[in-house]
Amino acid sequence: MRIAVGGIHTECSTYSPVLMQPEDFRVLRDADLPQDPYFAFLHGFPAEVVPLLHARAVPGGPLAHDTYQTFKAEFLDRLAAAGPIDAVYLAMHGAMHVDGMQDAEGDWIAAVRAAVGPDMLIAVSYDLHGNVSQKIVDQIDIFAAYRTAPHIDVAETMTAAYQMLLQALQTGARPGVLRVPVPLLLPGERSSTEDAPGRELYAALPALEGPEVWRTDLMIGYVWADEPRATACAVVTGTSRADAEKAGKTIAQSFWDARDAFRFGPVTGPLDDMLDRAAAADTRPVILADSGDNPTGGGVGDRGDVLAALIARDWQDALVAGITDRPAVMACFAAGVGATVQLTIGGSLDPAGVRLTCAAKVINLLTGKTADDDQAVVAIGGITVVLAARRRPYHDIADFTALDLDPRAVGLLVVKSGYLSPELAPVANPNLMALTDGVVNQDIARLPNLNRAKGIVPFDPCPDFTPTPQFSVRFKG
Repeated sequence: MRIAVGGIHTECSTYSPVLMQPEDFRVLRDADLPQDPYFAFLHGFPAEVVPLLHARAVPGGPLAHDTYQTFKAEFLDRLAAAGPIDAVYLAMHGAMHVDGMQDAEGDWIAAVRAAVGPDMLIAVSYDLHGNVSQKIVDQIDIFAAYRTAPHIDVAETMTAAYQMLLQALQTGARPGVLRVPVPLLLPGERSSTEDAPGRELYAALPALEGPEVWRTDLMIGYVWADEPRATACAVVTGTSRADAEKAGKTIAQSFWDARDAFRFGPVTGPLDDMLDRAAAADTRPVILADSGDNPTGGGVGDRGDVLAALIARDWQDALVAGITDRPAVMACFAAGVGATVQLTIGGSLDPAGVRLTCAAKVINLLTGKTADDDQAVVAIGGITVVLAARRRPYHDIADFTALDLDPRAVGLLVVKSGYLSPELAPVANPNLMALTDGVVNQDIARLPNLNRAKGIVPFDPCPDFTPTPQFSVRFKG
């Protein structure tokens, strides 16, 4: 068996003015794809992997149209040149937005379907924050999505999709996909699977599976995409229409019934209130999430709001990690370690972002593989600030140790995040989240809402809901 593998994986806030370009992506081609740790699971299966192209980027703004078309054309060219194949596996995210396009994954997957014909099996894996349109469902045979947020089951989800693909090839079974939309959108920060009711909803999914229900998924959706397909939904893969319908209705209704129980996990509030709490804390480190500028949720990552507030309070023993600002990083490299330099920090990518000018002492410089990866550490009074040339998160301990910093040794750690990463969450003492401004602002109801379907909560009232299954046109069971 020969299985073609590839895809495109990113998450895009339609409220961001910063378009993604090719250099924002880490691209795997040919033999580099199966050798990459992200695809390590492929080696455990009795099938020949035919690697195509996989492009993956930190979430951000929409893809520039030419960027998307270039990636898609190369993928399709590689698919055409791959020779005879038996199936296709696409590792996707599900919340990609392309400038001028309303359903980018639908376009990509439909192009793959057109290339391989109606009889070939296509399996996809998604992030649970993806938006699944009926166009997508109509092109595929197998679907699996993460069941954890923060995402600690990525490899397990990709494995599940691939296993189902092998099962279908080996047994001759022809699974299909069912979608049950739910008129509700929640930010990931209010739907963590580590907290109720998300924890219980996802824990209940495996019990709905059986011989003819291969996989059950609950898609939270991506709330910062103003697109017609943006909504939550249940997705079921199986071989029995009746059993899939029953499972899909159960998942959708359970999510709807729990809608008012979703809450932010950490203590949450306006920035000033959270700083007051941090100042009063007698434990450490306090970790404060700058939620509106979270790059892993699609935020730009260049705003200086929180830094400005800390400077105004003459805060001591704080670490801000980090702010994307290439000009500031370049100025630090030009000045050198030990120099004091006048910096303008913030708003380097999005002019709407807060910026400030201040004197900073260069503490450390980390030269990357390219200038795009350069980082600088500066001190502004009692505040240590990490500056990055490229948009990126600081969510793993290694992100800090590479800069000779210890996130556990400071009084206040500020990260551009929503819910904390699995490595930082155990460190927080306590964990606070500030409702800050940015293109992934948590004040969802106030977001511009021009393209979403009518009746999606919280943008519109929806007093009544009846689960309405929508089968794939390919579901024959």
